[in-house]
Amino acid sequence: MTDPEIIRNKFKQIFNEEPQLFRSPGRVNLIGEHTDYNNGFVLPAAIDKDILFGITPRNDNKISIFSIDFNEEVNLEIINIQNSEKSWANYLIGVVDQLIKSGKKIKGFNCVFGGDIPIGAGLSSSAAIEAGLTFALNHIYELSIGNLEIVKLAQKAENEFVGVQCGIMDQFINIFGKENHVLKLDCRSLMYEYVPFNSVSYKVVLFDSRVKHSLASTEYNSRRKQCEEGVRILRKHIPGIESLRDVRKEQLFEYQKHFDNIIFDRCLYVIEENERVGKACEALKGNNFETFGLQMIYSHEGLRDKYEVSCRELDYLVEAATVQQGVLGSRMMGGGFGGCTINLIKNDYVKDVSQIISEEYRITFGEKPGVYICKIVDGTGLVK
Repeated sequence: MTDPEIIRNKFKQIFNEEPQLFRSPGRVNLIGEHTDYNNGFVLPAAIDKDILFGITPRNDNKISIFSIDFNEEVNLEIINIQNSEKSWANYLIGVVDQLIKSGKKIKGFNCVFGGDIPIGAGLSSSAAIEAGLTFALNHIYELSIGNLEIVKLAQKAENEFVGVQCGIMDQFINIFGKENHVLKLDCRSLMYEYVPFNSVSYKVVLFDSRVKHSLASTEYNSRRKQCEEGVRILRKHIPGIESLRDVRKEQLFEYQKHFDNIIFDRCLYVIEENERVGKACEALKGNNFETFGLQMIYSHEGLRDKYEVSCRELDYLVEAATVQQGVLGSRMMGGGFGGCTINLIKNDYVKDVSQIISEEYRITFGEKPGVYICKIVDGTGLVK
């Protein structure tokens, strides 16, 4: 966790006030990748990498925000909301924009924020900024916004103001995260279930490939279209389906002759991944981490071979991990073509496995991967 004193001291230095402090976590997704935009299931958790906000209300319309990580300040007025040339600021300004559009009465505020969520590693620092600020402004101005509305406002800030068409998972787990639990989220109904993750003997460890290939955004859009095409084909034969979430595997095979191989594989991956989320949750409820780890490995194989969103670096990290003693599961996490792998490792082996993989990766790719050992924690809240 980021040191609250760093935020508090900087706030006093700039604004000569004692701030209220709010903590907003990053997240991992243990299984359920590329299922969100297919109205399927995901299994995220909030982690102990976070953004901390120091904040006080003002009596005028001025907003003053200082980023510790970028060592930059942005000043604006509520009556003149517009995009900033500083890209980091737009994630916060977008929140103010959404609050005003939704009719909430707020004045200005002073804010200092910073954190230890690695940027670009796929741990959702953007959602932590958006949902965290929404939560904080809701608190200091007593806006009486419910948690689900906070999630939706934060998502709209990114969709409409920043211009990134993200799904709802990242903001949802940021607010609804629960210590020592993962959250099974139905991305269609937004119904959710807490599943215990009593990992006293295991650690969730991320290996950051430190690469992001340029394919990521174009291929992401391509996968969405391919899934939509699969649904269009299936609708001719199965009335009433809305998404791949509504299709059973045997139905897909029944109509396989109507598909080309690529569209078929994309659909098969999504259907199987939704099944894996269910199996993974049952394993956790039975405290069966070995079975859970296997589902992670099967997930990576599907992402690599059927959905084709992995890359050489991610495959290397997964293959290097799964042959190590003490590693129960490993897979790429996130959109693909770079970012992190997520690994389930027995406590006693974490140090040795991390050192071996870091050195092997350095020899192969010329740079050591980032290593982040994660604890599953509560969602956004006040720092007491």
